[in-house]
Amino acid sequence: MTNARSGNSPFGRTLCAMITPFTETGALDLDGAQRLADRLVAGGCDGLVLSGTTGESPTTSDAEKAELIAAVREAVGERASIVAGVGTFDTRHTVALALAAEKAGADGALVVSPYYSRPPQDALEAHFREVADASGLPVMLYDIPGRTGVRIEPETVVRLAEHPRIVAVKDCSYDFLGVQKVLSRTELAYYAGCDEHNLALYAVGATGYVSTVANLVPDRLRAVVDAFDAGGTAEAARLQQRATELIESVMSSGLPGTVTVKGLLSALGLPAGPVRAPLRPADRETVDGLRAVYERLMAA
Repeated sequence: MTNARSGNSPFGRTLCAMITPFTETGALDLDGAQRLADRLVAGGCDGLVLSGTTGESPTTSDAEKAELIAAVREAVGERASIVAGVGTFDTRHTVALALAAEKAGADGALVVSPYYSRPPQDALEAHFREVADASGLPVMLYDIPGRTGVRIEPETVVRLAEHPRIVAVKDCSYDFLGVQKVLSRTELAYYAGCDEHNLALYAVGATGYVSTVANLVPDRLRAVVDAFDAGGTAEAARLQQRATELIESVMSSGLPGTVTVKGLLSALGLPAGPVRAPLRPADRETVDGLRAVYERLMAA
């Protein structure tokens, strides 16, 4: 998959951080996952990230993660890349998940910073290198210090870019200057991990996005980068602004995006199911508010 702007798009440019559908009893819903994946690809996603933060990776088993990859691969074939979330706070476990993801048919591995233990930068760098060395999968680093408690500092990212299998970054650092510094010094493919930054990062050279909100409106987010690529910068800005109310409602409501997305998908009759504890479902008032915002966007 090639990005006409940069020539560097190892996993596509319009990726969805897909939720993991469960049945009403809380079991993995592989049929629902396949139907949702097919809908997302038909709506304009050229990549799917499975078992990330939005995919409830902390509460799915290793076996479920592998089953999910295999099922989604069967559904989408080669129409979209599959990037598997394999990051944990344990290097050995992360390596094992990367190997399992490769065997199950993933195209890449999303590796988040080890959380809770907050390793220093040299240990963090060693962790990512060990994971990248362990399998043949290209690696997307996941920088989200608000959840992990540790930042992948720009200088560390620059050093990691020397590794032949570390090819991309999902950025949730909220450090716009730091991202531009890395972009100017490496060939890494950067993906906005926060929907409000999709266009802003794309405009300064990022490859695309890994979006939670794309679970709901994949076509509306795809239209933003398509407009920009066509030279319609004002139109791209207008489309990004039009999606802002939904982005804010999903991501800044005081609830995790997984909870809000699953609540709205369920209300729309789409595959989602419940969240797993310790998360709790969105209440009716929240879901009704989300649906009203969604319907305003779809009618615009």
